[in-house]
Amino acid sequence: MATFINLSSSYVLSRRKHSPLVSSSHQLLKSHSGGYSYRSRLTLKCLNDPTTTDDDDDAAVQSQPTSAFSSYTWSAALGGLGLLETAYLTYSKLSGSDAFCPVAGGSCGDILNSHYALVYGIPLPVIGMVAYGTTTFLALKLASKDFPFGIEESNGGLILLGTTTAMATASAYFLYILNTQFPGASCSYCLVSVFLSFSLFLTTAKTLGWQKIRDEVGLLLCIAGLVFAALSNSYSATITPPARFGEKFLPYFPTEIKAQSSPLALKLAAHLRSVGAKMYGAFWCSHCLEQKEMFGHEAAKLVDYVECFPDGFKTGTDLSQECKKVKIEGFPMWIINGQTYKGIQDFSELAKASGFEDGEFSRELAEIAKQSAEADMQP
Repeated sequence: MATFINLSSSYVLSRRKHSPLVSSSHQLLKSHSGGYSYRSRLTLKCLNDPTTTDDDDDAAVQSQPTSAFSSYTWSAALGGLGLLETAYLTYSKLSGSDAFCPVAGGSCGDILNSHYALVYGIPLPVIGMVAYGTTTFLALKLASKDFPFGIEESNGGLILLGTTTAMATASAYFLYILNTQFPGASCSYCLVSVFLSFSLFLTTAKTLGWQKIRDEVGLLLCIAGLVFAALSNSYSATITPPARFGEKFLPYFPTEIKAQSSPLALKLAAHLRSVGAKMYGAFWCSHCLEQKEMFGHEAAKLVDYVECFPDGFKTGTDLSQECKKVKIEGFPMWIINGQTYKGIQDFSELAKASGFEDGEFSRELAEIAKQSAEADMQP
């Protein structure tokens, strides 16, 4: 009997040591014969038993795989690929060398070197490198649970979602530009960037869950709208010739001014040149020709005019260096005393902008205004 008791208690203690779900209790009982017997009772604990310890729960949680970790790692990997691509294009742009284009021959270089590759004068690869670098940094921090700047995981995920939303919106806009302004052309770097941007957005959205997307849809639409507005404003002066020219190359030709110059036009043109005013235009621009006709043949020669396409034009042709420097926003465009004036300007506006409104000039302007008013009143 003693041997049985020792074996039983040893077995129970061994089971307790290896199984947190098993407990035992022991009771010494007196038998009818006057002897004593030893009884052991085993108790099983269920997983949802309130007596289960916190350490057991923590161990169970830690043993479960974390899907967010793998998703953020994928985001970091995609962002890293985009960072490498844009870093190479940035180097090529800043060094003045042509990027290697494995597909589509020369059309790839034409796209990368066109004025569409600049946003507010900043090379697009530089902007892309910053965006991909930010995405990679955030994704790595979120994957390692090392949140930067003391932010919480939920806020970090929301920042990453906002960043990838902006990138996907920009990629969609550039894809539209590629299809409309460069029909038939192809750019492997552009298409890879579109793929990476949309993949980053979808991966981040899946990680956070579609319920989170629905909760933040207003914020995401606001971000997308701001990106679209910024790009549209940057390209509001998209330099394209009239549709009748098609996609053909237009060799440069000097515009012919037929109108005669009035004394007022000659004085104004001379004054504009004296204060350093400049008019920027394109040889194919009908509004530029109209502005020159206002001055007349003789006075137009006095105006300091800058041609933005001295070597001819076709879709995607880059601006001249001087026009790039002033960030052309449409044709014609005047810069007078450091201020920009878009579109055709009448004589009174040019006189006011250049500070030439006194004396005889003012009287001539008043006479022109009077004659114009009388002409408008005639049936």
